[in-house]
Formats: sequence, C-alpha cells, structure tokens
Amino acid sequence: MNWIFWVPLCAASLHIFEEFVFPGGFAECYRKYRPEIQKSITRRFLVIINGLLLVLCYDVGALRSSKFGPATWLTVAALLFANSIWHVLGTFRMKSYSPGLLTGVLLYIPMTVYGYIRFLRSDQASVATAVIALAIGGSYHLWSSAFHKLRSRIAQP
Repeated sequence: MNWIFWVPLCAASLHIFEEFVFPGGFAECYRKYRPEIQKSITRRFLVIINGLLLVLCYDVGALRSSKFGPATWLTVAALLFANSIWHVLGTFRMKSYSPGLLTGVLLYIPMTVYGYIRFLRSDQASVATAVIALAIGGSYHLWSSAFHKLRSRIAQP
C-alpha cells in the first residue's frame, strides 16, 4: 500500500493551490491575522517555505520503502494537521475564511487520522514513534512563530 506515502504531496499541492490560486489571498489573510509579523510574510518567504514543504512531502513518497518512511510520513502528517488547526483557529478568530481552511479540514485532518491508525495497527510504527512524530510535526507553528518574530524584528528600521 505505497499510495499512502504520496498522499501528503497531493494534499499539500491542493492546499497551496487553495491558499494562493483559488480562491487565493492567503498572504493578505496571514498578514491581517498576525499583524505583528507582517514584515516577515513576504512573497519570497512564502514561495521558499511552500517549495520546501513540497520537497518534504516528495521525500515522504521517496522514502516509502525505507525504514524511516513511516516515521517521516507521521511527522509530515502531524505538521499538515497542525497547519489545518491553524487555519481553523484563524477562521474563528478573524470571523472570516482563511484560504487553506477547506483542504486543511477535508484533506489534512482525515489523512492524518487515517495514517496514524494505519501505521500503528500495521506495526509499521510504534506508539513511541507516533508520539515523537506528533510532537515534532505538531510543534511546527511554535518554532515558525518564533522565526517570524525574529524576522520581523530584523526587518524593523
């Protein structure tokens, strides 16, 4: 069942399409949601970070036969799941749609739940591996926020 290793790449591609193409507007929404870091949210930054995300998701598929494949999948899925929660919270806090919300809720959340159950039940990943992957992937927004704050301070005149 190697197809599951390519699902994060497909889901992330659709998510990025929703954020930036249709309906788009994610950069403006992000700046509105987090005005204290808006100087850090540049087009260049968004292209690089989303490009790196797609490379990471590709690596999940490329590592499908590796002993590290399941752990990598679980970590990336946890990162994507955390991103979907970020979009849900942003939508509620701003009381307006956050581009990326639909694919986050409809793709990232079910994908992650299904994958965690599948990898644990098939013994391809231990509970310890799943917990560590969840902690690493789920912490993305903590260190991302710290990085944005640092970039915003550096960008100050």
